[in-house]
Amino acid sequence: MTAINDVDNFNKGLVSHQLIIPTDVNGCYGRGAVFEDILHRFDALVTHIASADGAEKMTFPPILPRSLIEKLGYMDNFPQLAGSVHSFAGNERQAHELSERLRQGQRWEDLLEPTEVMLTPAACYPVYPLFSGLLPAGGRLVTLHSWVYRHEPSIEATRLQSFRIREYVRVGAPDVVIEWRDMWLARGLKLLQGLGLPAQSDVASDPFFGRIGKMMAADQTEQRLKFEILTPVISTEKPTAVCSFNWHQDHFSSKFGIRQSEQALAHTACLGFGLERVTLALIKTHGFEPKQWPDAVREQLWQ
Repeated sequence: MTAINDVDNFNKGLVSHQLIIPTDVNGCYGRGAVFEDILHRFDALVTHIASADGAEKMTFPPILPRSLIEKLGYMDNFPQLAGSVHSFAGNERQAHELSERLRQGQRWEDLLEPTEVMLTPAACYPVYPLFSGLLPAGGRLVTLHSWVYRHEPSIEATRLQSFRIREYVRVGAPDVVIEWRDMWLARGLKLLQGLGLPAQSDVASDPFFGRIGKMMAADQTEQRLKFEILTPVISTEKPTAVCSFNWHQDHFSSKFGIRQSEQALAHTACLGFGLERVTLALIKTHGFEPKQWPDAVREQLWQ
């Protein structure tokens, strides 16, 4: 079966079983009750497995200060993925002009102005400013459950413009951070394979923009800074990344003065489970009806 036919057939099955709810925009669909139940039960399983780690739990809205996006250099590296929040700040005459353009089917976006916020492109971004200064002994570990946005409209059910990530962020000495990243890579593989997914890990790179971005991606791969766990959803030839692991070295620490000691910058790493993607992988592997899934899988998710 070709990849495009798999996209069509999978989407039709998701819709007919009321797992997803289509809209007029690619990469922007609603989730049905059964889909949400699977997603939240997987998230709860992750929580249970990691409960002994003692992670601090934090929650942030799906927006970030524009100033933070600028400081992190996101617009230098990923401008094609960014989502900026704009709003109307004009006078009454301009408001009437906006309404008139709408009625006439004309473009009206130039009458809006950028606000002080942008859509969150990565779940871990709000955390790093909080680490500024000298870390406690052993560093810190934080977990988040966040909506993120990336401008990647697609007909593929796995490629959404807005989706949820279950994230863990570790900050501390380099050896501690690397050991934690490697531990979670093994743990994540065991978790996903234990749910019957044919998951495998591989070195990966982020979608840096432009010619310089290709060089950065190659360097990231060569240094083995990013790993992904992949499993077939749309096709076996191009399996879908359902979990990623990033070692940032001192990239964020240098921007916010995060120190492991008076002399040395800390390192950071993060991992994120794409909750919609894991849910879709489970559906693709086990079928559209969770009540018919293997007992070994149901016992873990519906315990």
